[in-house]
Amino acid sequence: MKLDPFYLIVDSADWIERLVPHGVRLVQLRMKEVDEATLREHIQRAKTVCAVHDCQLIVNDYWQIAIDEGCDFVHLGQEDLAVADLPALRRAGLKLGLSSHDDTELAAAVAAKPDYIALGPVYPTILKQMPWAPQGLDRLTLWKRAIGDLPLVAIGGLRPERLAGVFAAGADSAAVVTDITLNADPGARTREWLAVTRHLR
Repeated sequence: MKLDPFYLIVDSADWIERLVPHGVRLVQLRMKEVDEATLREHIQRAKTVCAVHDCQLIVNDYWQIAIDEGCDFVHLGQEDLAVADLPALRRAGLKLGLSSHDDTELAAAVAAKPDYIALGPVYPTILKQMPWAPQGLDRLTLWKRAIGDLPLVAIGGLRPERLAGVFAAGADSAAVVTDITLNADPGARTREWLAVTRHLR
């Protein structure tokens, strides 16, 4: 499969409603520590917006709820991968993206036969505390060689001025969180990202 080169990750349907209309074609809803009713509400709202704007919605972690809500794509971290019912995901027709941070996790991800693999953090990130050092561009290249035609998503500390190097190193898509959501004008920053990624890819 082919991923859009611009991969937005946000923590609410509010953000999706605000930013997807700017031209976003790939977005992940990543909500943590939220009750099920709230999560379902945000998934339903996100699905509605994404359908209108021809945007692929990916739900983070909550694979069973994603199945229940008729979603078609989930993203799992390694801990979630270990307990997820992958045959159930496949029977439901869901595509699967997986996180990886080191060689052991890469092997586990490849064995699960996902639709893409993410590597991060490429650069230092403020999104969350991680036990892994920044991976750098060289690791992106090694990862891409290892997975071949499988799409590779780069994440962690990315900014528009870093995208040329990220794509040259082998990434197929560049994921962004805080560079947009913490920007003084998230809509304008989204359009900047879109312009750069479209130019480079």
